[in-house]
Amino acid sequence: MPKKISVLIVDDSAVVRQVLSEVLTGDPEIEIMATASDPLLAFERLKRGWPDVIVSDVEMPRMDGVTFVRRIMSEHPTPIVVCSSLTEKGAETTMEVLAAGAVSVVTKPKLGVKQFLQESVQELTDAVKAAARARVSRLQGVTAARPLPKQTADVVLGRPTGEAMRVTTERIVALGTSTGGTQALERVLTALPRVSPGIVIVQHMPERFTAAFAARLDSLCDIEVREARHGDRVMPGLALIAPGGRHMMLRRSGAQYYVDVVDGPLVSRHKPSVDVLFRSVAKSAGRNALGVIMTGMGDDGARGLKEMREAGAATCAQDEASCVVFGMPKEAIKLGAAETISPLDQIPDLIARQGR
Repeated sequence: MPKKISVLIVDDSAVVRQVLSEVLTGDPEIEIMATASDPLLAFERLKRGWPDVIVSDVEMPRMDGVTFVRRIMSEHPTPIVVCSSLTEKGAETTMEVLAAGAVSVVTKPKLGVKQFLQESVQELTDAVKAAARARVSRLQGVTAARPLPKQTADVVLGRPTGEAMRVTTERIVALGTSTGGTQALERVLTALPRVSPGIVIVQHMPERFTAAFAARLDSLCDIEVREARHGDRVMPGLALIAPGGRHMMLRRSGAQYYVDVVDGPLVSRHKPSVDVLFRSVAKSAGRNALGVIMTGMGDDGARGLKEMREAGAATCAQDEASCVVFGMPKEAIKLGAAETISPLDQIPDLIARQGR
């Protein structure tokens, strides 16, 4: 029998600890090592052994989530999944926790938390499994519910047909990433000069958190970074991040590019989906674009990147050595979607060259 993924749950709510324990142990691949009501009690338990994954709140008594994550990463780097409330303050703190080394975030409401968590079995178990595979050193049930149908980008927009519009002076860069992507995107975007091509980004992240993520990046970067709004123009020196819970698609009007932010079904179990963004870039930009698929679990974006390459775009996959989770890039490489394979620290130069 393969070893189960051991999990430590840290949350000051007894209800959350109980429900998370029930939900996660419903998956045969996961077991709960222990629970703790605050970080100090968690450290006492950790003296007897370390789990594979920690699931932790960010707003807790006696030690805040940012300090907790930083101490974990300095003493014994361990994949951490943040379980954060859907509040503005919670979102801002979560960005700090992700920057400190946590690998992903799942949400919980202030009210109706028990029912919400019970209905989020797939999201929670997927997050823990992805975290268990994460290489955090790169950063410095009952049977589980039946998986949701894994739909393709066909449910949102049609396949590219023929050649995209002719070359213009406008250049587009499309980035797609998931687990470990918040830190990877920070490293890429902070390395870009103010004069850079327009960038469109899908980072798998829950609704309400993408605005805080974009604001954090904007405060660190020479380029402007913000959450995309429907109808935004894609311009040099601007990076647009797809809002959580919405798909983002590129469209062309004359010689200029804009984004459409729309609702729709999950694609590759995600919304926003990298496949949806990449397909729209293949259709609207073709050889005017560069597509880059980065760290993340699963295969969202692999098919879309292949469609970009077939439409004449330059395409790149992040290499295994620099990925936190070599899932999405690996699947893209297997499909022949990636023209080049690059370490993370070379991706900013690829993007800068796209604008020349």
